Amino acid sequence: MITCYSYVGKTGGSQVVSLSRFGCVYHSIVEHELNHALGFYHEHFRSDRDKYVTINWQNIDPTTKSNFDLKNTNNISTTYDYSFVMHYGNTAFSINGLYTITPTPDPSVMIGQRQELSTIDIKRINILYNC
Repeated sequence: MITCYSYVGKTGGSQVVSLSRFGCVYHSIVEHELNHALGFYHEHFRSDRDKYVTINWQNIDPTTKSNFDLKNTNNISTTYDYSFVMHYGNTAFSINGLYTITPTPDPSVMIGQRQELSTIDIKRINILYNC
């Protein structure tokens, strides 16, 4: 079973980052999980996300809907980042291959890249940790 996860932020004691040897040990996935450990939620969890994306609940596997819950987030005075390494792709957890997340107002905007940290990723880390 592929198990890639980390709790969001330090939870006390040691911080567990799980990176299954088969399926998780990729640059982008490691960055993603380490961002969780640093205290970052997925971008589409942002408290203001409905200004930037539409969640297509009808296309989401009912057992995974919690992956799209809003959180009361501190957005550190940064703009919504479609290219955030913490953003799911358009069809994440889809039951039918259709979009679960549609960028607005332009649905053609690329989301969910997992290539490298974005400029805003780096800015947020620097702000949060006073770098």
